[in-house]
Amino acid sequence: MEKLKNKVAVITGGNSGIGFGIAEAFKNAGAVGSITGRNEETLKRSTDALGTAFIGIKGEVTSLEDLENVFKKTAERFNKIDVLVVNAGGVVDGVPMGAIADVTEAQYDQYMDLNLKSVYFTVQKALPYLNDGASIILIGSSAAHRAAPSMAIYGAAKAAVIFLAKGLSLDLLSRKIRVNALSPGSIDTPVFEKFLPQEQLEQVKQIWRDITPVGKQGLPSDIGNAAVFLASDESAFVVGTELLSDGGLTNISLMR
Repeated sequence: MEKLKNKVAVITGGNSGIGFGIAEAFKNAGAVGSITGRNEETLKRSTDALGTAFIGIKGEVTSLEDLENVFKKTAERFNKIDVLVVNAGGVVDGVPMGAIADVTEAQYDQYMDLNLKSVYFTVQKALPYLNDGASIILIGSSAAHRAAPSMAIYGAAKAAVIFLAKGLSLDLLSRKIRVNALSPGSIDTPVFEKFLPQEQLEQVKQIWRDITPVGKQGLPSDIGNAAVFLASDESAFVVGTELLSDGGLTNISLMR
């Protein structure tokens, strides 16, 4: 089932977690292209696992120069780009999320730079290299719909990303470039280890399983499969919208 045969994709943050799950699903669907990441070790490990289909390009998505380098190198290797997955984001290393009384201006800027500003300029820097009719997938989050303690900035950034799918689609209609948002719920990835002590990991994951209607956390492959649909020609009539892949977390309430 090669739904993405002959398509060239760029996946930011494709070296781990959800991003790697998307890259793996794309490879299985016949795509080639590049993944990006900041950590050389995980980038090499991921590209080795993906085989010859994907190259790894080290870079920071908050750096416009690095973004330009990613698209230039990908185009040099594979020619024009058909799919862009703007996945990089999440927790800022060493910068805790917090309630409004505790967050500094610098911390606010760091979270918005990573989770909103970088999304906007990743798309902008990709435009000269994208084929007309390309598909752009912005990774949102169910956090945009459900408030959680200490996550106001992150949730607000992701809500803005979901709106960008609408506004950027309108901007790019003349080129028939579709922009959609794909919003995961709780996905079992190493990101939990970034902000939780080891002894609390299982307890917190169980809380997420309990409040997710399907009774489990998602896997990176679940998001990868949804991304394949949005990247493929099967979603040609899907423009400027959000696809929730969250096990019912956002739209189904468990009455207990």
